[in-house]
Amino acid sequence: MNETLALSHQRPAILALADGTIFEGFAVGAEQESLGEVVFNTSMTGYQEIVTDPSYRGQMITFTYPHIGNVGVNAEDVESDRVQASGVIAREFSRNFSNFRAEQSFNQYLKDAGVTGITGVDTRKLVLHLRTHGSQMGVISTAVKDPAALAEKARRAPSMEGQNLVDVVTSPKPYTWSQGVWTLGQGYREYSPAEMSGWPLVVAYDYGIKYNILRLLVDVGFRVQVVPARTTAEEVLAYQPDGVFLSNGPGDPAAVDYAIKATAELVGKKPLFGICLGHQILGLALGAPTFKLKFGHRGANHPVRDETTGKVEITVQNHGFATVAENISNSIKVSHVNLNDGTIEGFVVPDAKAFSIQYHPESSPGPHDAQYLFRRFRSLVA
Repeated sequence: MNETLALSHQRPAILALADGTIFEGFAVGAEQESLGEVVFNTSMTGYQEIVTDPSYRGQMITFTYPHIGNVGVNAEDVESDRVQASGVIAREFSRNFSNFRAEQSFNQYLKDAGVTGITGVDTRKLVLHLRTHGSQMGVISTAVKDPAALAEKARRAPSMEGQNLVDVVTSPKPYTWSQGVWTLGQGYREYSPAEMSGWPLVVAYDYGIKYNILRLLVDVGFRVQVVPARTTAEEVLAYQPDGVFLSNGPGDPAAVDYAIKATAELVGKKPLFGICLGHQILGLALGAPTFKLKFGHRGANHPVRDETTGKVEITVQNHGFATVAENISNSIKVSHVNLNDGTIEGFVVPDAKAFSIQYHPESSPGPHDAQYLFRRFRSLVA
């Protein structure tokens, strides 16, 4: 399908970074002004899953892959109920999209969601700048105002450090989840209460939880009760769960003090499994602080070594903070290490039947190297 006008007919747009660096291009999606932390993702596929991941709340995603939008979008390949990214930056939005599951163009999808973007940008130059100077706040404007004024607006914006964005993305009330994984020709499988009868119950904290995490919890044999981020430990234990899951989410983990408190009260009482923000919150609950990475880990090609087996997994990642490795408690055993920069990618707490992973074992696109971790949680609960 051919849906987008040639670039020469598109409205000009500007990306202004907080350090005064300016990139010019053309508007895509909703034509407006948008603010967010400018980051980059190295995945070659999966742009729809990426922009709907709640962990990207408050961020503008620079795609390193040069052609974005070539397979369109559909109603199934989402990780939440909306586009979460505040902006999209790409070298070229494909004017043609073609896939047997496609329902509309990525450009129209962003426009319908009220999310702005910019194309025609030298993304190699932008990514090199972010790697050198670090992720920073930025403004995309399709009104093409004074670039210096836009850069000043980005400078005045609060950084991601200290921001609690979990309250923005968490569910306002508890709900149950019974949907399993997707298969070709059948879609997502819905399990009946009778089919799930007798399965162990896991209570999943929603700090910005991705749909595919919930699907994989069901797929390994859990009944799933999702609760809002501010649910207390006492309220969680009232469900009489067999295990507790700590989800991914956006923002600074140290700012989510209520989640740290609740997790500290649950450690040792129920088996725990955390992913991404949930990993950081478990660490903070055990006294392991976090710090902000210079430009974060975002993409589908990050090598991680399992310290127990020595096996290297190719992982999908999306985080801007990491757990401090120095002076880590003796109760915590580091289980996984990032081979690019040596940061902690996972740890276990044997005495408390708890473990966590910094990367995303549930993630599609990307390989399925790490989905064994859901089976490990199921075995730990059993």
